[in-house]
This record gives sequence, C-alpha cells and structure tokens, in this order.
Amino acid sequence: MSVSPFEERYRTEMNVIFEEENKLRKWMDVEIALARAHASMGTIPKESVKKLEDASKKVKLERVLEIESEIHHDLMAMVKALSEQAGDAGKYVHLGSTSYDIEDTATALIFRDAIELLEKRLNELSDVLKKLAKAHVETVCIGRTHGQHATPTTYGMKFALCYQELKRNIERMKEAKKRILVGKMSGAVGTMATFRGKGIEIQEKVMKELGLKPAPISNQVIQRDRHAEVMSVLSLTASCLDKIAKEIRNLQRTEMGEIGEPFKKKQVGSSTMPHKRNPHKAERICSLARVVRSNLIVAMENIPLEHERDLTNSANERVIFPQSFIAVDYMAKQMIGILSGLQFFDENIKRNLELTNGLIMAERLMVALTDKGVGRQEAHEKVRTLAMEAFEKKRHLMEVAKENIDELNEKEIEELFDYSTYTGNARKIVENALKE
Repeated sequence: MSVSPFEERYRTEMNVIFEEENKLRKWMDVEIALARAHASMGTIPKESVKKLEDASKKVKLERVLEIESEIHHDLMAMVKALSEQAGDAGKYVHLGSTSYDIEDTATALIFRDAIELLEKRLNELSDVLKKLAKAHVETVCIGRTHGQHATPTTYGMKFALCYQELKRNIERMKEAKKRILVGKMSGAVGTMATFRGKGIEIQEKVMKELGLKPAPISNQVIQRDRHAEVMSVLSLTASCLDKIAKEIRNLQRTEMGEIGEPFKKKQVGSSTMPHKRNPHKAERICSLARVVRSNLIVAMENIPLEHERDLTNSANERVIFPQSFIAVDYMAKQMIGILSGLQFFDENIKRNLELTNGLIMAERLMVALTDKGVGRQEAHEKVRTLAMEAFEKKRHLMEVAKENIDELNEKEIEELFDYSTYTGNARKIVENALKE
C-alpha cells in the first residue's frame, strides 16, 4: 500500500507521466538522441544508434533499481542497465555528458507532457464555467463585500469572473512553456569541455530531435528560475480553484443556502449527524491548494544553488514536481464535477435579496436623488440616515423612504426597489468576458 495519497486517493492521468517507469524512458530517449547527434557528426558508428534503440526497449526498471542499490546513483544505474543490453554499442552510452544533461532535459520532456494534459483539463473546466455564466447571466443575487450584503449582482458575473481568471492562468502556462521546454548538453560545469569543441552543435542537434530549445548557457543544471516559474503558475491556478471552491462553500452555508455541491442519493455527510450535506469536495480543493502553494516556496529556494550547483534541489524536486502537477490536475477534475452538477436553490437566492428589508437599494436611492438635483453628499447623508432608521426599527427602507423623501413620488420609489433592474451592465460585461 502506498504512503502518499497522490498515488491512490488523488490519482489522475497525470500520475503516469511522473512515474519512475516513464522517467526512465525519458532518460533513455535523451541518451539515444545524444548518440544520434554523435553519429551524425562521425564521433560514434551510425549503426550503434539502432543497437541502443533496441537495447532501450529491453531495459527494465527493476534492473535499474537493482543496480542503483549497489552503486547509489540513479542515472548511472540507467546507463549501466542500457549498456548491458547494448552489447558493443554500450560503450557509447552517455558519451561526453553529465547526469543532469540527461535528467534536466528529460524533466523538460516530462513537463511538456504534464502541461499538455493540464491545459486540456483546464480548457474543459473553462468550458463548464462559460456555460454556467451564459445560463445564469440573468440570475440576480445579492453581492457581498466584507461579508455584508452590498448591492445586487448576478451569478453570470460570478462565473464569468472565474472564467476570465482561469483563462489567464492557461495563458500563463503557455508563456511558461517558452522558458521551461529547454534542455542542455553542456557537461559538468556548463563549458561543454568533454565534447571537444563540438558541444554547441551536439546540444543543438539533441534538442532539435527532442523538440526542445537549447539552453543558451547553463552550469551543471538548467537554472531553477525556469522550474519556479512553472510552479508559480501551478500555484496561481491552484489559488483560482481555491477561490471558486471557497465561494461554493460559503454560498452553501446553511444561513445562505443559495447553491450546493452535487449530493448523491447514498452519500453520507457526517458519521454522527445524518442531516449533513457538507461541501467536502470543495473543501478538499481548498486544502490541496495550500500544498501546491507551499511547494512554490521550495521551488524558489532551489534557485540559489551553490557555485555551479549543489544537490539540495534534487530530493525535494522528486516530491514537489509530481505532487503539484497531480494536485492541480485532481483539483481541476474535481471542480469540473462539482460545477457540472451544481445545485441552485432559487428560493434562497430570492430570500437573501430581501433579507435586509431593502437596505441593499440604498445606493440606488441615493443616485436617484442626485438625478433630482440633490447634491451627492447631501443625498448620501439623507439616505444613510433613513437606512439606519429602517435598520433600527426593522422596517423596509422603501416604506421609510416614501415617508421622508419629497423629491420622488411613491411609484418612482417602488420602481427603485426592483432588484432585477439594478444590475447595471452585468449582461454586457458577461458577454464581453466570454468572448474568445
């Protein structure tokens, strides 16, 4: 049984990309690309490349781990295992390179696959948000600031806001790919000395075959600001999902009860309280977001390695890279399920609009007075006084306004308290936000 919940409980299609088996294959892909570059330049026999390709298909992870247990070096364990299967071509494996020429370049290949999967997932989620924004463009609800009732807004606005933020994170991911999809073949301290004057050409050939860009300069590693940028985008994306989940959690509170997570017929909310319908999936998303954001701190700490590099990044990257990608993918997948089955309780949405006895229309009343020639500050003070009176006496603001405002007749005042007509340009704003 695995120790990490990312192996079972939070597992997605992302796991396969970061599993040891795939990492091993990516390492050998880089080794073969290096051999092919050598062969094209005449530094090794061309027929050796085919032998190495065939040998790579025979290498087993179990054998690599067995060798590693003896020599305590994971990359060299792969080199030895590949050489064992390659016969006389084995002497050309890893020629001129250092471990992180292979490992960092392979990491770029893994990141490419991981980002591609995550982009598909996030685009699917953005489609769900877009549909919800369109479907609820006219669903008027109370807006809240500082946890207090403010003025009316719409659920279309809520979903379109999240849609736009998610799209920005998808765009950030695309931008980050420009800087993370790079590889290196530069040797122990970045000088390419072991390639004897042919290093730049070899590096270019290897990266061209792998579909990566060559790092313009490196030391023993690809510089970790590139990886930290990706981790930053993952953290921003996790925070976006956290934000959506937190809104759902708050709106599902008993006192509000406007929306709710999907709740299956046999689902249990509490081990002791049979009535509970806890927003546990949204809470799980919020919880995992904290893990992803904490991993960003580690990625930032990896940037200032000592001199031409030290090994303090290595162990933690085995944790933070797969963990963060899997977590965000899982969170996005869960959010798609939540939003696709989101429940709306219209009677509670309407009830909450009326909860303050019309106080939420105080702003509109103030603006209407300025339209009648009352100064803005005077109008504000007049309506503020009436609002406090309505609150203290538990009366509807509309009735208090009718008794105390001479500038507006009763019909005008009544029209001002129609919540559905005080959402400004909400429909147009949503339509603009949803344009591709």
